[in-house]
Amino acid sequence: QVQLVESGGGLVQVGGSLRLSCASYGRPFDRSAMAWFRQAPGKAREFVTTISASERTKLYADSVKGRFKISRDKAKNMMYLRMNSTEPGDTGVYYCAAGDDSSATGFGGAYAYWGQGTQVTVSS
Repeated sequence: QVQLVESGGGLVQVGGSLRLSCASYGRPFDRSAMAWFRQAPGKAREFVTTISASERTKLYADSVKGRFKISRDKAKNMMYLRMNSTEPGDTGVYYCAAGDDSSATGFGGAYAYWGQGTQVTVSS
């Protein structure tokens, strides 16, 4: 059974940092693009960042560019999201996603596998 499991969420103050992790089980995703999405209360899920299978392409939403960094460790079947200079607008449930295609994309429909999410709350 394929599973993506997020961890590392929690409460952080404005301007603080947090690192989210995503562990994959059941199949390797070393030939797949992976991504992070988030959903704030009362809002639709939105794209945050994505990394291609080769790791040569990394795309970021304008709202997080320069503050967040995506990375992956294929040997450990892990993906990470480093969140720096957090803002109240970063509050939400963060989901990791993986697809069957190697190209990075911010389109949620391209990802067949999703985790259950981890809550991030940025307090002021």
